Amino acid sequence: MHELRGRRLDRIKFRRQVPIGRFIADFVCAEARLIVEIDGSQHADSNHDRIRDAELKARGFRVLRFWNDDVLRDLNAVCDTIIAYVGDQSLQPWR
Repeated sequence: MHELRGRRLDRIKFRRQVPIGRFIADFVCAEARLIVEIDGSQHADSNHDRIRDAELKARGFRVLRFWNDDVLRDLNAVCDTIIAYVGDQSLQPWR
């Protein structure tokens, strides 16, 4: 997601393809302890993702997941959601 590179999104610093334990996170905002994952259909109802998210949560991260289609169809809403989660660390992901 091009918007998360080079502080383009509200000047928020994200790193791409970050190793965390035995996993690789798509995008990480270390300051907000937020991981953003962009998922294809292979992730639908994935037990592996549930285990992965639980381990990342145990390490103090929130994992915010978006479908590829969401990014393609309504990028502005995805970006607004990410900004909100960075700004309010009490928000918890919905999926």
